[in-house]
Amino acid sequence: MSVREIVTAGHPVLRERAREISPDELQSSEIQALIDDLIDTMRFAGGAGLAANQIAEPVRVAVVEVTPEHPRYPYKPPIPLTVIVNATIEPIGSDTIEINEGCLSVPGLRGVLARWAAVRVRYLDRRGEAQVGVWRGLSAGTFQHEVDHLDGILFLDRVSDPGTFMTWESFDRFHRDSFVARVAELPR
Repeated sequence: MSVREIVTAGHPVLRERAREISPDELQSSEIQALIDDLIDTMRFAGGAGLAANQIAEPVRVAVVEVTPEHPRYPYKPPIPLTVIVNATIEPIGSDTIEINEGCLSVPGLRGVLARWAAVRVRYLDRRGEAQVGVWRGLSAGTFQHEVDHLDGILFLDRVSDPGTFMTWESFDRFHRDSFVARVAELPR
């Protein structure tokens, strides 16, 4: 287990669709070690999730975790540590929500984008067992963000108004309070 370098926007691996892995490959010591590295790296960097291609490994593996004392996202609902392998997402309904989103691979920058308000995620867990999860609100956005990574999509691609791009400092200073008040009303 180790903390790995997170690649940033401009690195070609972030624009590739990551490849599926077989159940046998998932059980390999290499992929199990990769999962441990993803968890360590996500926690060290203060992320709510991390996809394998963000550490230059183009396989369809990502991790998500939000704790109540999360340093960057104390306003997000808790999500227990979840390993998603070969994940697919389907929206539940047609409602969308606007999220002010950032990314460890786009350090220091945030932007406003629309995400599905509720999603169903089908995936394998780290043991290779099929799982289906339903998430709403900001949690739904977190899973969409990570699966986007696995599809070679950055949040930058989904921002429809470039006028909403801002630094983390500006978000904290001018926008955080109103954003937190608005998302507090979202279903969890």
